[in-house]
Amino acid sequence: MSKASKNERYARQISLKELGEAGQEKLKNAKVLIVGAGGLGCPAMMYLAGAGIGNLGIVDFDLVTLSNLHRQILFSVNDIGQSKAKRAAEVLKQINPDIEIHVFNEELNNNNALNILSGFDIILDGTDNFSSRYLINDACVLLNKTLVYGAISRFEGQLAVFNSAKSRPDVKVNYRDLFPLAPADHEVLNCAEAGVIGVLPGIIGTMMANETIKLITGIGEALINRLLTYNSLNNQFFELELTPRAETNKMIPKGINEFESFNYEGFCKINSTFDLSYENFEPMIKNGNIQIIDVRESGETPDIEHIRHINIPLSKLKEQIPEIDAETIVLLCQTGKRSKVAAEILSQHYGKSRKIFSLKYGIAGLQKENN
Repeated sequence: MSKASKNERYARQISLKELGEAGQEKLKNAKVLIVGAGGLGCPAMMYLAGAGIGNLGIVDFDLVTLSNLHRQILFSVNDIGQSKAKRAAEVLKQINPDIEIHVFNEELNNNNALNILSGFDIILDGTDNFSSRYLINDACVLLNKTLVYGAISRFEGQLAVFNSAKSRPDVKVNYRDLFPLAPADHEVLNCAEAGVIGVLPGIIGTMMANETIKLITGIGEALINRLLTYNSLNNQFFELELTPRAETNKMIPKGINEFESFNYEGFCKINSTFDLSYENFEPMIKNGNIQIIDVRESGETPDIEHIRHINIPLSKLKEQIPEIDAETIVLLCQTGKRSKVAAEILSQHYGKSRKIFSLKYGIAGLQKENN
């Protein structure tokens, strides 16, 4: 980009005496990774791209669905069924063609997290489950990366900056200092289960972008070692000072080998014994002696018309258990998270009298296999 074009694109930013040309240059040289191209990730990415972050990374293995569109503002009905990460990159390139965008159309896990995160300076966590949050946090601690954290549910949101030095480099708070013990995924419902007002992720995601810009340019005071909570129903903010805990640091894996072998699903009490791979699911469909249950809420897309199934939303599963009469039951949802919770519920009801499975990676994984 020519200097004249740069000055025009970023004119309103550069004119801020606190930021200026020097701050804009820092944004150009920055490398920021957004994990999760959902409700939080979409607004964060849009504003960071617009601000001129030179290198943006996007990690997401999910597909766009109709139920995403009330809050995930990068996407439209024309994008349903497409990869979120790839489609987000295309839209961001239209917002700012002068930045580099790196797409990771894959699930972040023990085996790839350190490699992916190592190429970036600041990590934004826009995920919606505890196992991912602990994994991202631990990777940031091991790699000494600053983590911008955001979370939402119903009408409330949270925001913090972790693993970043303020006045004392030896005092760095991380996510485990805030939540030493992980609740099981079904104890704290995600947006698909508990619901969320559409504007809330826009507010928190935009604030995540703001914290990132402050961290890069050095302007203002970032939320380092502080947790900010916001209630959209009454517009109340509450701020909590955070301090590091010696006992929680001991929970973080020491080194690459320990990190790669750490069982984050086990730590978050997610039972993986129900997991069913696509390779094993396909022959089961052909045999036909199973009952396939979609536990997504009514109206969620994409449809799975090519597979014979019934729909029992997770929120109504317990009361509709009598409708399930097969000896072998396969549960599925969008990405495999809710179906695990459903498998736990049915397992507690039936014990070992039924064979119960949860399709690993859900319908998103199924569609990738079929493409």
